[in-house]
Amino acid sequence: MGVIRKDFTATILAAYGGFMATPSIESRSAATAVIVRDMADGPAQILMMERAGTMAFAAGALVFPGGAIDQADRDLAEAMSGTGPLEETAARIAAIRETLEESGLAIGFSTPLDPAQAYEMRDALLRGVSLSAILQSHRLDLALDQLMPFSRWHPGGAEMAMRVYDTRFYLARAPEGQDASVDATENVRLFWKSAQDTIDLCDAGGGRIIFPTRRNLERLALFDSFDAMSAHAASFPVEKVCPWVEERGGECHLCIPDHLGYPITSEPMDRVQRG
Repeated sequence: MGVIRKDFTATILAAYGGFMATPSIESRSAATAVIVRDMADGPAQILMMERAGTMAFAAGALVFPGGAIDQADRDLAEAMSGTGPLEETAARIAAIRETLEESGLAIGFSTPLDPAQAYEMRDALLRGVSLSAILQSHRLDLALDQLMPFSRWHPGGAEMAMRVYDTRFYLARAPEGQDASVDATENVRLFWKSAQDTIDLCDAGGGRIIFPTRRNLERLALFDSFDAMSAHAASFPVEKVCPWVEERGGECHLCIPDHLGYPITSEPMDRVQRG
């Protein structure tokens, strides 16, 4: 193993949207949904969004829909007692809520929704109505098992960050008959492409992806369908991915563990895209 370079702590944090400042820490839990739609004539496509340039985290980057877990998510999780560990339940709820807010897609519902109902629910969320109230008014239940745990990422060196996210990633099948659209606030562009096509797009200068997104897309690009991605995800433990900086061959790399299913587990620091 190479020598760990502690002077690169700031660079590690920047790669994840962490900000160097006081020893005071705000570590927030977050959840992200990787929405997958199977294609008859090629590899499955994944929904990608371009973050608005005004956002504090990953401004202008291509990301999956998602965001921070809020107290209302935890309150709803507690009300759904018996569905699993509280924070895991809250994370899945947050992924469902954030996906609906940001893309208009209603994933994780026990009853398929038509486009008009999904639009109405999204509008209510954007007006500040809680997901719990929306579920009651529409007489709907959540189907949390529709979200397949895929990975969990948390930056190293968090003790020196002001803003750090501990993010759970879930796979979800794209709902039929619904169209995704930007919210024009947090995101300004969205599109469907295969994982490899998105990587190629960014390598050609058509977008940018930060380190965790690239590693996850590389892993997803190994498979052509939602079922294959889900089977792969189920075959590996969901452990926190806590990257570190290591000197390899005289060059500093940002590294991740090699036992979690990722085909590429390091990248030279001068190539790492930061949040």
